[in-house]
Amino acid sequence: MQSQAVQIQGLSHSFGSGGMKREVLKGIDLTIAPGEVVLLTGPSGCGKTTLLTLIGALRTVQAGAVQVLGQRLDGAGRRQRQQLRRRIGMIFQGHNLLRCLTAEQNVQMGSDLLPGLSYRARRDQAREWLRSVGLSDHMSSLPHDLSGGQKQRVAIARALAAHPNLLLADEPTAALDSVTGREIVELLRRLAREQSCAVLMVTHDPRIVDVADRLLQMEDGSLLQAVE
Repeated sequence: MQSQAVQIQGLSHSFGSGGMKREVLKGIDLTIAPGEVVLLTGPSGCGKTTLLTLIGALRTVQAGAVQVLGQRLDGAGRRQRQQLRRRIGMIFQGHNLLRCLTAEQNVQMGSDLLPGLSYRARRDQAREWLRSVGLSDHMSSLPHDLSGGQKQRVAIARALAAHPNLLLADEPTAALDSVTGREIVELLRRLAREQSCAVLMVTHDPRIVDVADRLLQMEDGSLLQAVE
């Protein structure tokens, strides 16, 4: 099991209770290997984001067996989940940038997770990641001075700056034009190859499906067979 970045067996998850209980994930089985890029598609509300948050140790596993980067999440406590999250890069649509920090400082928060780096090394890494996502002219900009697409690129750079072993991305190209979106997913694929980082990306963008090693489809809380 430890050879896989993600291994899930029989994962189910519900929201609400009693008569309001709604099952959003139904018996999910999924494995993702280190260095593999997997795209997940499906209609809104089918459970894709819930699956990402469970793999990302943001929610407690209710039913099923989940192992991420060699650590069991079913039965894991809050401290165990917090420690695991330090090894996972997450890119969600809300950006979650700190408004009082510049783009460079927001990205440096990712570098701060790396042990043994001086302040200057962390700063230099943050600048390099911002250049890689095309924001070399906006390093000192605050989030309120950035467009939605630029904020998304800062969030992507911050996630990559931590050199994650697993990257989870929810519609990372949604706010980006076609050229920038393509550059970003190529960057993610290169990260996967060079650092053996597993990538699971939720997307509705048909322009990027060719970067994937596998394309999976979800519907009504169930994971369907791989799309050919």
